[in-house]
Amino acid sequence: MTFKVLVSDPLAESAVAAMRKGGLTVDEKTELSVEQLKGGIASYDAIVIRSATKVRAEIIDAGTNLKLIVRAGVGLDNVDVEYAQEKGIAVRNTPAASSNSVAELALGHILSLARHIGRGTVSMKDGKWEKKKLKGVEIDGKTFGVVGIGRIGQSLACKAHALGMHVIAFDKFVEKSPLPEIVTMVPFEDLLTKSAFISLHIPFDPKVGPTIGAAEIAMMQDGVRIVNCARGGVIDEAALAAALASGKVAGAALDVFSAEPPNTADALFAQENLSLTPHIGAATVEAQARVGAEAASIVIEFAKSH
Repeated sequence: MTFKVLVSDPLAESAVAAMRKGGLTVDEKTELSVEQLKGGIASYDAIVIRSATKVRAEIIDAGTNLKLIVRAGVGLDNVDVEYAQEKGIAVRNTPAASSNSVAELALGHILSLARHIGRGTVSMKDGKWEKKKLKGVEIDGKTFGVVGIGRIGQSLACKAHALGMHVIAFDKFVEKSPLPEIVTMVPFEDLLTKSAFISLHIPFDPKVGPTIGAAEIAMMQDGVRIVNCARGGVIDEAALAAALASGKVAGAALDVFSAEPPNTADALFAQENLSLTPHIGAATVEAQARVGAEAASIVIEFAKSH
């Protein structure tokens, strides 16, 4: 019997070709509505998604032949993982494939915040010459706090260290530094109080809520700069907006948001000292090729054993 795979979000052509070469039947149907996905999922053994498709309980219930869900990416917040596993459906992701791309974007945001690259671009396009207003800071010698020292956090730490930053990190699951010559592990409160730049690389847990809220921001240095290329929700956006407006936070850069796409009428988006990208951490040619290849390999190997 043929193993049928639904690719419901754009995937590298090479990955689709690899699955077909492996003897699988692959249908590419992107931008499906919930009802369309619900109505068609029953005929598939596996589904490969990125971030757009949400595999919630109603989709899982409709997938009566579903055996495997593959998230071609890092986070699994768009999959009801526990419910799928209760139904005997395996859930996999590709955590390593896009790590470098996300780390590079975070580094780009750090440099942009330090030197007002985004603000300078916008103001010049608006006909302004704000040379005196956009005085920046050097990152060399600054203390850089990394919250979450997994693959992405480690990659970013190495890059920041190479540029002269003093890297400290906190991770509630890690006590011993994975990069002892580069990263010093510290308690969370120490990271908040000592860091000139902070970058988050942790999942969002809706049961816990934001990792960075008003209380945490109050502990930070005046003029701190914050980057979030992890998951929307790990920073309280209302608290961040207030801190940007007051100057407590000198600048923030966000690639992810609590709602995507976000409501740009919110107070956060009125702040000049905010750098934005539309959830493009893994959106590089190289990362998508690696993500696709890893996702395809997972599906092929799973099909062989089932």
